[in-house]
Amino acid sequence: MLPFFNEAEHLADTIAGLARQSVPFELILVDNGSTDGSGEIAGAAARQFGLDWRLLVQRRPGKVSALAMGLAAVTTRWVATCDADTWYPPHYLEAAGALLARPGCVAAGAYYVRTDQPVGRAERAARKILLASRLLPGQCHTGGAGQVFDTAALRRAGGFDPARWDLVLEDHEIIHQMLKHGRVDYAAALWCAPSPRERKRPSTRWTLVERIAYHMLSDRAGDWFFTAFLGPRLARRRLTSERLREIPAPAWHEAGMLQQAAA
Repeated sequence: MLPFFNEAEHLADTIAGLARQSVPFELILVDNGSTDGSGEIAGAAARQFGLDWRLLVQRRPGKVSALAMGLAAVTTRWVATCDADTWYPPHYLEAAGALLARPGCVAAGAYYVRTDQPVGRAERAARKILLASRLLPGQCHTGGAGQVFDTAALRRAGGFDPARWDLVLEDHEIIHQMLKHGRVDYAAALWCAPSPRERKRPSTRWTLVERIAYHMLSDRAGDWFFTAFLGPRLARRRLTSERLREIPAPAWHEAGMLQQAAA
């Protein structure tokens, strides 16, 4: 599923990449109240590539609300959460499915690379996430642009629920919930390429203290880390899910770069 808000500049490229997937899928688009024609662009791209698709409109602002609406419409065994400014290689969903088919795996995460970066750097990124996931199996090692889930397990975990968590870092909170139901796996074959565009919003990142506490406490503290520690701190800084909506900056890649990466 692909939630978006005012992503007219990026959506067509993202959907074009998804259209090249090596396995069939249903594309659930969730327009989170765009004002720049993103919904029309998304629909036109989906029709152009002959995809099996649906377009939903979530007027309540915030990525978590958009994800919740999208998940309610999912009918497939597995679901991927995609970002509108991210490129997914043709084998992305196939690689994700291979991980989710493993016994006990309820979610999987992709590492991030740049399609224009040297091969050696991409290989280092793969080794880094594989090592981190072995050393810290109870934590999240990738963002929402690169997460895939067993749909039934995701629903058992409570799904994306703004009543439970309507703040930034929802990608970490949902993995915390998923780990109660199984394992999160990673693989060298599972990667994607988010845009490194300049963010046009106040910082929505956690502080150094919060990051250190996550590494030290989240495995042992359970829900307390999110409900009593991180959540209240983010709320005091007004870092709600709505703050993830942003003004797009210029595109970072050319169509030729995407074609080269897909080759």
